Amino acid sequence: MLNDKVAIVTGSTSGIGLGIAKELARLGADIMLNGFGDAGEIETIRKDMEREYSVRVGYDGADMSKGDAVRGLIETTIEKFGRLDILVNNAGIQFTAPIEEFPPAKWHAILDINLSAAFHGIAAALPQMKEQRWGRIVNIASAHGLVASTHKAAYVAAKHGLVGLTKVVGLETAGSGVTCNAVCPGWVRTPLVEKQISDIAAQRGISQQQATAELLAEKQPSLNFASPAQLGGTVAFLCSAAADQITGTAISVDGGWTAQ
Repeated sequence: MLNDKVAIVTGSTSGIGLGIAKELARLGADIMLNGFGDAGEIETIRKDMEREYSVRVGYDGADMSKGDAVRGLIETTIEKFGRLDILVNNAGIQFTAPIEEFPPAKWHAILDINLSAAFHGIAAALPQMKEQRWGRIVNIASAHGLVASTHKAAYVAAKHGLVGLTKVVGLETAGSGVTCNAVCPGWVRTPLVEKQISDIAAQRGISQQQATAELLAEKQPSLNFASPAQLGGTVAFLCSAAADQITGTAISVDGGWTAQ
């Protein structure tokens, strides 16, 4: 379905981003990976994806907290692959604290990576996409882009902002062949969520299994995690012809969280 397409997935060296990158590669897209991690492990991931999916896979370690670096990632990808068709803004970080105790540096870091990086990436990618009259921008938001939770002021603000940005870009690109949508996952078993489970277990003096059950029961009626592969499938659908008229919207993959 995506033969001859080129995709950037930010924050794709693990977790949700890697699941999305693998699904797009499986469907034939060349991939530019991005993210932090051990250089040897990242190179193994890159080579394994090339071998398994018979596509070109590159890696760029651009720091998503820096706007110039984000724009540079877009330029580097177009230079390397000759085009850019799909931009998945997935990179994100988290920090929790009551708002009066929230460190200003953490507030700025979360907004820079979870929101401003998407702005810079979209601004740099759109000229190329408009020129070829085809493009897919998918912003990985969160259930927290639609509803709030305590102690997550920066994350909730950034993800709500990302959903708003999605709507604006959807309107500005309407009719151009480019679409922009947000995917809003609920709980996904990623390293970020594993840390939250461990924190709950430590604070409450309970097992990891009990902490996992409590985490899900509080928010996610299905009592099951969404998987990176499922989110990859959602992104792939938004890149398909069936989604040509879906733009400026947010799609929840949250086990019923935001239906409550």
